[in-house]
Amino acid sequence: MSQFIVNPKPFLVDLTGKTVKVKLKWGMEYQGVLAAADAYMNLQLSATEEFLDGQFAGFLGDVLIRCNNVLYVQAAPAEEDEEAMKE
Repeated sequence: MSQFIVNPKPFLVDLTGKTVKVKLKWGMEYQGVLAAADAYMNLQLSATEEFLDGQFAGFLGDVLIRCNNVLYVQAAPAEEDEEAMKE
């Protein structure tokens, strides 16, 4: 199994303003537009939706996620970015 290792700071800078999915260590998943990431890699999301066990749980709006709770961050598929830009 090959792994693609990415330096996290430039990765987060490139994702700023785009739709991302953030999974927490506790199983919750959040999808929203990455508004900002600081030096500690705390994440600020806007237009955020919450998913529990893969099921939509509701809209949250602006969310701040503390860095030590994050399991992973990934870019959302391109069609979800286009939908976020329309709103």
